[in-house]
Amino acid sequence: MTIEELQQEVIEEFEEVDDWMDKYQMLIDKGSEQEALPEQYKVESNLIDGCQSRVWLQADLTPEGKVHFQAESEALIVKGIVALLIHVLNDHTPDEILSADLHFIEDIGLKEHLSPTRSNGLLAMLKQMKLYAMAFKAKQGQ
Repeated sequence: MTIEELQQEVIEEFEEVDDWMDKYQMLIDKGSEQEALPEQYKVESNLIDGCQSRVWLQADLTPEGKVHFQAESEALIVKGIVALLIHVLNDHTPDEILSADLHFIEDIGLKEHLSPTRSNGLLAMLKQMKLYAMAFKAKQGQ
C-alpha cells in the first residue's frame, strides 16, 4: 500500500469513532499491538529528543532500499502515536517518506487533542523518521 492509502485507512478507522476518549483508547490499543522493541535498541542514541516520555526509534535500510522502523515508548498514548506513524511510513523508500504529505495527523484531529508536550513529541518523532530517511537517501546516493 502507498503512504496515501495507509493514511486513508487510518482516517477511516478514526472516523468510525466519535468520542475522543474512545480514540485515545484506539491509540493505546495500537501501541499495545506493536511488537516490543528489542532491548539492544533501547540505547541513548535511539532516544528521541523533544519527547516528554522516553521514546526509542530504530531505523534500518532493508536490502530492497526501504526504511524499516521499530519503536517503543514507556507512555501508552505516545506508544500508540509512534505505532500510527510506523504503520503509515514503515517499509517505504526514503524518497516516498520524504515526499509524503502526512495530513492524517490533522485529519483525524490528533494534533488538536494532544497536550502541547505530546504534540511536540509527535513532531519530534516525525522529524526523526524523516531524518533517518534523509540519511539513508544520502547513503544510497554514494
